[in-house]
Amino acid sequence: MLQKRSSDHLARIAGPIARIVDLQQADGTIPWFENGPWDSWNHAECVMALTVAGQFDAARAGLDALRQLQRADGGFLSEYGNALPMADHVSIARIKGDEVLDTNFSAYVATAVEHFRRVCGDLAARAYWPMVRAAIEHVLTYQQDHGDISWSAEAHGTAIDDSLLAGNASILSSLGHAINLGDALGEDQPGWHVSHQKLRAALRDRPERFSRSGQDRGSHAMDWYYPVLAGIYDRHAGRAHLASQWAQFVDSGLGCRCVADQPWITVAETCELVMAALRCGMEAEALTLLDWIEARRDADGVFWMGWQFVEQIDWPAERPSWTQAAYVLALDATENISPASKIFAN
Repeated sequence: MLQKRSSDHLARIAGPIARIVDLQQADGTIPWFENGPWDSWNHAECVMALTVAGQFDAARAGLDALRQLQRADGGFLSEYGNALPMADHVSIARIKGDEVLDTNFSAYVATAVEHFRRVCGDLAARAYWPMVRAAIEHVLTYQQDHGDISWSAEAHGTAIDDSLLAGNASILSSLGHAINLGDALGEDQPGWHVSHQKLRAALRDRPERFSRSGQDRGSHAMDWYYPVLAGIYDRHAGRAHLASQWAQFVDSGLGCRCVADQPWITVAETCELVMAALRCGMEAEALTLLDWIEARRDADGVFWMGWQFVEQIDWPAERPSWTQAAYVLALDATENISPASKIFAN
């Protein structure tokens, strides 16, 4: 049962939710945008937003779609939308993206189902437990001896094997949600607790495990705030970690940059930073970020992907489903719209 929502909450999420509902396909899948890529992580993010909004039939259709698309090995074959080229200066190309068994993408379905359980109850979530169990077992197949998890099944054990910092932090969060779900349903998985402890230790103490390919990703905002969002630090350490690079990534009055050296803030990264800030007690900063990002809506109240503040344009000129979902989840985290509002706080 949803908590009472004010008309302000409903008004603020109306545009984003309408965009997600409009994009959802007959089979329940939710692509990035019209004729765009699909992946299980961003789809799961949208399912959670639909749940917050009380769009339970659409949320169930999204979870059912995940069950249908899950492979026999438990993974989800997802398109890598971030690798798509630009069709022109402002639009992402509408072409088929490369598909990959990304471990983070597969693990995130656990977060969506645990989120659904917190809103709709144990019985509603139980139907999706076998999917979550298979997905987590698939992901843990690629856990290294040091505790980190290869970024994809295809890369595991090859010359291009590596573990991504933000991706592994997200997996840590998803694994914790899977453990909570199993406990609630009487399906405790002792081995998952061990894997969770090993992964957390690697994220905290083995930074070299997340740069084995030699690629420097330190300029990406997600590598900065996602360890905080995943709960690797206590509140004090989390605040210190965010403060250490706040000026590098946050532009006053605008939001959070996706990449530190690019004049481009994005709605989704800003909203995730909101939730990371809340996790370590930075409520004032979180609310300020959320207020800034309101300027990125179109005339229908739907969010553009980001803002290029040198050219002063909405860029790319796209309104992704997951951008809308990130906002809904951030607003829920700040305003306690649903019983799942604290899912990224514990």
